[in-house]
Amino acid sequence: MTKRHLDHIDLRVRDFERARRFYGRLLPALGFTCDRSDTEWGTFYAAGRDRPSEFFGFTEDRHHQPNETRIAFWAETREEVDRIAEIARDAGAKNLEGPEVCAGYSLGY
Repeated sequence: MTKRHLDHIDLRVRDFERARRFYGRLLPALGFTCDRSDTEWGTFYAAGRDRPSEFFGFTEDRHHQPNETRIAFWAETREEVDRIAEIARDAGAKNLEGPEVCAGYSLGY
């Protein structure tokens, strides 16, 4: 039986509209294709399942301070990593680390 290992990711952002534009381009490319956002919450679900699905959410907190939190998404191939990295850069990401192989985690990571 396959079980879910994650229910949701819930972030705070300082600028909701800016985050909405960025994640609106990035998250569908990562499989979060069902946009259920409203004026207070950006919410993207992984669609196509017969039960509640994982979701990625964010809301504004103008006092939020950026930190070193890291969220890593799975990719099947190096080409997929490069494709997602390009989408992230085009959406305005500040790519500080890669994409790159991180052998410190595991071989081929």
